[in-house]
Amino acid sequence: MSGTGSKKDGRGRLGAMVSGLAVAVGCVLFLGGFAWAAVVYQPYTIPTDSMAPTVKPGDRVLAERIDGADVRRGDVVVFTDEVWAATPMVKRVVGIGGDKVACCDKDGRLTVNGTPVDEPYIEQDPAAAGGKAAPASPQEFSATVPRGKIFLLGDERATSLDSRVHLQEAGQGSVPLSAVQARVDAVAWPMNGMIDRPSSFAALPGGVSAAGPLPLQLGAILVGVVLILGGAVYGPVAARLGRRKTSSGGAR
Repeated sequence: MSGTGSKKDGRGRLGAMVSGLAVAVGCVLFLGGFAWAAVVYQPYTIPTDSMAPTVKPGDRVLAERIDGADVRRGDVVVFTDEVWAATPMVKRVVGIGGDKVACCDKDGRLTVNGTPVDEPYIEQDPAAAGGKAAPASPQEFSATVPRGKIFLLGDERATSLDSRVHLQEAGQGSVPLSAVQARVDAVAWPMNGMIDRPSSFAALPGGVSAAGPLPLQLGAILVGVVLILGGAVYGPVAARLGRRKTSSGGAR
């Protein structure tokens, strides 16, 4: 009898140890994922429709804190420039230092250093342009981006107040890289998910930026929740099954 009781106690202790370990690891992953995300990302609320349809007014986005040196063409960035406004703004980078940005070519596309860029993220209503896709910008423009600066456009080209409005100023509407605070990675609410890097910019020198670590952070948080719940449930379930086995053994 003492040998049987010892075995049962051993199984109970092993179950409790496994349960406690799962909960402990789960807490580390859960809290670690949140802490990592809090360090890397900053939430913003989109104030206007200048970036529709990519992000709309009232959307809550997560923006990765980055240095200006990490900016690439196609990035949707949060920046503050006193010439534009003293508040954070969200626009898309279409040109970096040394680029000549122009619109539009014979097919109505934006060009960067003479290379046409397809922009699937902007709305181009064929009905409004006589059956053809509407041009990438209602007004034509051309600008050379100074070194250390970026040229920015909103995805809602008809109403966005962007670099085109400041073409007559020093730098032809460009903004210093130092003005960039973060790069928008995902729409958190409504939950529209990650914002893709435009493949049309990938062929240009420098390519596009890599996706941020948000999927890894969310994965760590999710695995943490599963381990916490699984570990918390495993202990009581294992103990209950053990009591049932004991009762069955006694009845025989």
